[in-house]
Parts: sequence; structure tokens; C-alpha cells
Amino acid sequence: MRTLFISDLHLDDARPETTEWFLAFAGGPAQSADAVYILGDLFEYWIGDDALSAAAKTVAGATSALAKSGVPVSFIHGNRDFLLGSDYAAAAALKLLPESITVDLYGYPTLLLHGDTLCTDDHAYQAFRSQSRDPAWQQAVLAMSVDERLALAQNARNVSMAHTGSAGMDIMDVNPDAVTKAFRDSGTHRMIHGHTHRPAVHSHDLGSGEEGQRIVLADWYDKGSYLEVTAAGFFSKDL
Repeated sequence: MRTLFISDLHLDDARPETTEWFLAFAGGPAQSADAVYILGDLFEYWIGDDALSAAAKTVAGATSALAKSGVPVSFIHGNRDFLLGSDYAAAAALKLLPESITVDLYGYPTLLLHGDTLCTDDHAYQAFRSQSRDPAWQQAVLAMSVDERLALAQNARNVSMAHTGSAGMDIMDVNPDAVTKAFRDSGTHRMIHGHTHRPAVHSHDLGSGEEGQRIVLADWYDKGSYLEVTAAGFFSKDL
């Protein structure tokens, strides 16, 4: 029995090798999983369910096949694919989850999230996040032409790259107080997330002798990888 987790694949037609890695994952280790969770940024960008890239169509085929074989695939929105909607989710057989959720993993309650909500020191990003999650803003964007949305996405990527290059790395990492609050609000002692592209296992002092364990997933820029969780523990594995 095992559950698999991936995030920050940033699939893009310009990087076809990452889509091949995903197909290897879906056709390999995912076949024998109890469930698969995608914790955001599956795609490099998403401009609407009516403008699918070749990668998006390929992924939909793979995930729907997984679901039909009895392996449920769940998805939490990331900061790149927050516009992914119910039409694509239905076509890809993805179960859309809220931005954070607690699941029972073989008797161990675990908080799942993309991870961007923990980066509260990055005020510029949090302002954008607040705007981009507003339903009225999303409706206005989706009403634009495909070309307009593509231009908007490219500009957002350029701004993000410039921000990443100028902001301190500590600013873009998680805030310890935000992590502690997430643990306390969820009543858990383990969380799994992506977003920061800093794969590691961190321990957090929650007070009163309690300790929280934060597992950060790896991105797929250099290779494909996944986290395997079983009743015996968790293991990071490369494809």
C-alpha cells in the first residue's frame, strides 16, 4: 500500500522531456499506487480550459487512464495553474481539492498544500496571489481572447523571473510562524508541500514538546521524482 505525491512539474510544450517523465510516472509507479496527489504547478502556466496545450492533452489521457484503472488522482492548484477549471478536471479525471486539506495516510493525519500560502514574507507575491484568486478577476481574465491571455501569462512569467532574481531567497521561502500556524490550525504533525523547489525534510518545534515534520517535494526541472508514503514511512524516489 502506497500513496504518491508530485508537484512543480511545470509541464510545457517547450520542454517535452518533462511530459515524457510524467508519462513514465503515470505508466510506471503510479500504476500500483492507492492514490496520486498532484500538489500544484503541474503546468508552467494555464490560461483556461478552452486553450489546451499538447502537454495538457497528453496529461489528461494519462490521468484519466489511471483513474479508470482504479487509481484516483487529486489536484491542488499551484501558483502557475490556478485557472485550471472543472472542465479540464472532468476530462482528465482529476479530483479538485481545496488549497489545503488533511488526509489520513495509513493512520497518520497529514496536511497537504501547494506551499505558497506559507511564504508570507514575500509580500509582492502574496498581493498577486490575493488578486489572482479573486473570482471576479479570474472571470475577467477568462473573458479575454486566447492571444490576450497568452500575452498576460508571458508577462506574468517575466515578472516572476525578475522578482525571483531580485528578492532574497529567505523572503521566498516559508515563514516559520506561518508553518506553525498551519500545523496548529490543521491539528496535524506532518505536512507535505511543494512550491519552494527546496526538497528536504524539516522539523518544527510546535511547543509543549510537540514537533512537526514538513516534507518539501522536488521540482521537475532536471529530473522527474515523486514522494512515496507507506505505513512504514516516506521515501523520495527518482524516475
